[in-house]
Amino acid sequence: MFRITLLFTISLVALSLANQDDYTGYKVYKILPKNEDELKTIQTLIKHPQVDVWTSSKLIGHPTVLMVPPTIDYQLRSLLRVNNLPYYTLIDDVQSTINNEKNEQATARRIFSDRSGRISFKQYERFDTITGYLRNLTNLYPNLVKLINIGKSYEGRDLEVLKISSGGNGNKPAIFVDGGIHAREWISPATVLYIINQLVENYSENSALTDNIDWYIIPVINPDGYEYTHTKSRFWRKTRSPNGSSCQGTDANRNFDFHWREVGASSNPCAEDFAGSKPFSENETVALSNFALTLKKNVKLYLTFHSYGQYILYPWGWTSALPDDVDELDTLGRNANTVSGYKYTVGSSTNVLYAAAGGSDDWFKGVAGVNLSYTIELPGGGLSGFDLPPSRIEEVVQDTYKMVKVFASYIEEKFVNN
Repeated sequence: MFRITLLFTISLVALSLANQDDYTGYKVYKILPKNEDELKTIQTLIKHPQVDVWTSSKLIGHPTVLMVPPTIDYQLRSLLRVNNLPYYTLIDDVQSTINNEKNEQATARRIFSDRSGRISFKQYERFDTITGYLRNLTNLYPNLVKLINIGKSYEGRDLEVLKISSGGNGNKPAIFVDGGIHAREWISPATVLYIINQLVENYSENSALTDNIDWYIIPVINPDGYEYTHTKSRFWRKTRSPNGSSCQGTDANRNFDFHWREVGASSNPCAEDFAGSKPFSENETVALSNFALTLKKNVKLYLTFHSYGQYILYPWGWTSALPDDVDELDTLGRNANTVSGYKYTVGSSTNVLYAAAGGSDDWFKGVAGVNLSYTIELPGGGLSGFDLPPSRIEEVVQDTYKMVKVFASYIEEKFVNN
């Protein structure tokens, strides 16, 4: 019988852990379950409102990584010992890790600062720089790219999709790509920017990917949260809208109107996976979904980039049942994995990671009709996983782009050549 009472009785007051200016004394632990019983214990543990789950899995031998505040640190370690769960301390003081990351970012900016409107991929860019880069591309490549405003974030930032198209009558199959739905996952926007960079600035080498396919790409769908992680709270995850409580923000990737809040999402406004007061309560998810529906007849592949954990996930997130076309989804995901220097786990979200209803990948498949819908959990790095050093950005984005080309080639083969 699992002994979980100790931790859950100390404090049932839900705190939004990421809403912190200072993470002094916060620790990060890694737990590796060896059997089904340990997996079940972990699944119960991560539901505690003061445990911030950084990565988790439903597979034996795959790690769960979580951050805890000093207020429950002793109780959590006691719980792990009582249940004979071996754990490792990844970070003894989270604030020290944040300080080191800030110093490395500052050094990268001094060395690689580029005022020509381009991206260096030697540092993590701020949202205004990203927006400036996209607009600069429209001036430099007016026959290839077009910037489409699809709405504004809660704090008034422009939500803009870059359309990449070499022409045609609008009947080409299309690929929809987004990133940055979770604010603290900085490598996600960097990866999406690299896809843009290769398709546009390196067009001569990648024209095969745009001659027969249109691309719709948005690097940061949650710009308010993204900026907040740069200026205030590094591990903020959600949007920045009021949510009817003393806490703030909604997990945008639990806010889509498809089996909303049925499983793997919280009704607690202070929880990191708060699904919102209602489906599509957020400006950002409304804008993304409304625009995607205008492309319903064209979009054949959806790729959304997250971090971290090295997973290629396909629906469903709301049920352990597999989609009817699971063989195609699984085969394509595994084919993409073969070109990667990293080893990704491929499978349905609920069965290899965790249940999470209301996600964008489920909505794109279940509502927008995009059968080939994937969430790519990118590699982590540094100490926290989210703090992949700027020196490794190029390594990860270049490797990921190899997989993107496999996905794109499949779309061309299936919907153009056939």
